Order: sequence, then structure tokens, then C-alpha cells
Amino acid sequence: FLSTYKITNQNPLGSAAGYGSSFPLNRQLTTNLLGFAKMNYNVVYAQMGRGKVEKIVSFALANLASTLSKLAFDVCLFMSQNFSFVSLPAEFTTGSSIMPHKKNPDVFELIRAKCNKLQGIPNQISIMVNNLPSGYFRDLQIVKEVFLPSFKDLNDCINIAALALENLSVKDNILEDSKYDYLFSVEKVNELVLKGMPFRDAYKTVGEQIETGKFQTNKVVAHTHEGSIGNLCLDKIADYKNQKIESFN
Repeated sequence: FLSTYKITNQNPLGSAAGYGSSFPLNRQLTTNLLGFAKMNYNVVYAQMGRGKVEKIVSFALANLASTLSKLAFDVCLFMSQNFSFVSLPAEFTTGSSIMPHKKNPDVFELIRAKCNKLQGIPNQISIMVNNLPSGYFRDLQIVKEVFLPSFKDLNDCINIAALALENLSVKDNILEDSKYDYLFSVEKVNELVLKGMPFRDAYKTVGEQIETGKFQTNKVVAHTHEGSIGNLCLDKIADYKNQKIESFN
């Protein structure tokens, strides 16, 4: 969005219908009054930018919509009874048409659909403008019909996603299920490596333990390094470090 804003934050006013105006305009004045970062000096470029500006912006919108769509898919997947990792309050769900027990994550299903629709807008705009000659044509008016509403649609998706995530509950006893025991096999490998065993040997050792049913590990992780799995929030990191210091003393 920042790069898109930088590209489009130029004043096109005064470029007329495509090739500039013979009237002595003060284009810098309108640039200053409207708060543009700079003037689009090349009037031909300003007019040839019609459609391109909308495409550039719509690609930025589509990029964010892609992220929201993926998030929505994850929530829908992890709310299913096969996972049951997360849940939403009743006011964010609706019932099934025939199954009384079911809670459908409608808000995220609608976010997913709307965001997928938004990802199609750059292509729509491209098709509208790709065979236009130089200059202005009324075809460009139709671009606004798909372009301008996309801002509200995406903003609505962001707002409802933020509200829903604030009310999302994460199941806190997921790891009690034995099928997740092997998630910690890497922890065991790392433990052996840190004790001096070559990674290849540690990998093989843990693999053999799993195959023979002898694998055991502690499911509590307390990593604090950058980029680690199971990063702790800052207050927990402080508590963890204090505990380490106390145990060391």
C-alpha cells in the first residue's frame, strides 16, 4: 500500500483531455491545495495513467484481500469438528439448515467470498482498458463501477474480521490429544543436538524411538529466540528468564 500510494500520489489536474492545456494554469497551486506529494508534470503520462492507476491500486487491494481470504479459510477449517481448534460465539455463527448441532462460521465464509471477488477486480479493470487507444474514452467510466466500491467492501471485511478475531476462542487443551505427541519430535532431536549429538544421528535416534513406541517428550516449550516456534509474549519471557536466573542461583 505504501508503494502504491507513492506511485499514485501525483496531481494529474491540468492535463486536460490528454495532451495538456494552452490556458496558463497554476498546476502547482492545485497540487498544494489538494495535498498531493508532487505534480504529474508529464501531461501525456497523466492521461495515459487512466486505468493504470486503478489497476495499481486494485492490485494492492487484492493483495490484502488475498491475506484475509486465507485467514478466513483457516478459521473455517479449524472450526470444523475434525479440528475444533477454535470457536466463535453464537452471534458470529448461524445454524445449519437441517443439522441442529452445527455452527457455521458465516462471517468468515462471507469474508472469504468477498475477498475472492476483490481479487478479480484487477483483471476486470485490465480487460476494460487493455484495448483502448491513447486519450480519454467513456469506457473508463465503467471502471469506476467496479473500482470505487472495492474500498468499502475491503474495509468492511477488515472491520468484521477484526471484531470476529477479538471474540475468537482458541482451544487450550489441544495438545492433550495423543495424536499430537509427535509434534514434539523435533524438540527431542534439538535436545540431543544441543547435548553434542550430530543432527543426522539425533534424527535417526528419535525416528527409531517413534517406530518402537519408546518416544517420550515434554510438551512444554519455552523458546524466546527470534523466529522460533512457540514464541512467548514479552511478560512471559521476562518471567521465564527470571525463573532461569532463580534456578541458576
